[in-house]
Amino acid sequence: MKKITKEVYLKWYEDMLLWRKFEDKLAAVYIQQKVRGFLHLYNGQEAVLAGSLHAMDLSKDKMITAYRNHVQPIGMGVDPRRVMAELYGKVTGTSKGMGGSMHIFSKEKGFYGGHGIVGGQIPLGAGMAFADKYFKRDAVTLCYMGDGAVRQGSLHESFNLAMLWKLPVVFICENNGYAMGTSVARTSFSTDIWKLGLGYEMPCGPVDGMDPETVAKEVSKAVERARSGGGPTFLEMKTYRYRGHSMSDAQQYRTKDEVEEYKKIDPINQILEIIKENKYASDDEIKKINKRVKDLVTECEKFADESDYPPVQQLYDMVYEQKDYPFLPHKL
Repeated sequence: MKKITKEVYLKWYEDMLLWRKFEDKLAAVYIQQKVRGFLHLYNGQEAVLAGSLHAMDLSKDKMITAYRNHVQPIGMGVDPRRVMAELYGKVTGTSKGMGGSMHIFSKEKGFYGGHGIVGGQIPLGAGMAFADKYFKRDAVTLCYMGDGAVRQGSLHESFNLAMLWKLPVVFICENNGYAMGTSVARTSFSTDIWKLGLGYEMPCGPVDGMDPETVAKEVSKAVERARSGGGPTFLEMKTYRYRGHSMSDAQQYRTKDEVEEYKKIDPINQILEIIKENKYASDDEIKKINKRVKDLVTECEKFADESDYPPVQQLYDMVYEQKDYPFLPHKL
């Protein structure tokens, strides 16, 4: 595993703080109706992404996930201004404003999207890994899903083929306790989701998803196994989301006390404590990081506000062009 240094801790703090503040801003502009439709926020789960990115080789590895997908592309290197613009439905967005909150995508940066169909990304992740193995690209795919998606039959089909063909894929369940608003205990006989891997003799196990260092260690092992030809791994990240399933979630299935209890192990605060204890940064340096994050989020909002909506013509450009049907002219 790549060494976890002072610089890594500082990067983790700045990255996770950016992701949190970026989505806090999204929540605010959603109320102003600048962002429409569904909006699923990642607050509380940032350690899973931070640790995973440390284990990846961003020059060739890929990532695919579900619809809680705003901060992952930012972590992979996508311009956060373009991500914000996409959420606004603006033409400067990652998909020219046509994808919106649940469908951010960047082939250039190896982020193969958020997917609105529950569990729909699981066979796609296995397929991406199959392509990498077939073309001998030496790349690994990290495929994320929520705890609700593991009840989909597509997971079992994908697990079976991934083991059969020793595909270079790491399956990661981000178990935040609630599939939308239903606890795992109400929908699954076994609450140890990681044990699903045992039926396929797939290496698997639980991970503390609130600690980026633990995540980095476990994902690094899985990535190395995949890259060396050993096949897939299934990891269950025990994490928690502080906000509802989406912005329309009244959260009546849990108490405020439960949320506050999990905030005591907030991954951002945990990393900040390590930075202070080890004197990796002074108070002034931490304030500068905080200001950089605040300024960048403000810049993202300004960029999205000032960008144009897509022209009507783009609706026709975003469908397949058919040579014998000249009634829909294409300009792209």
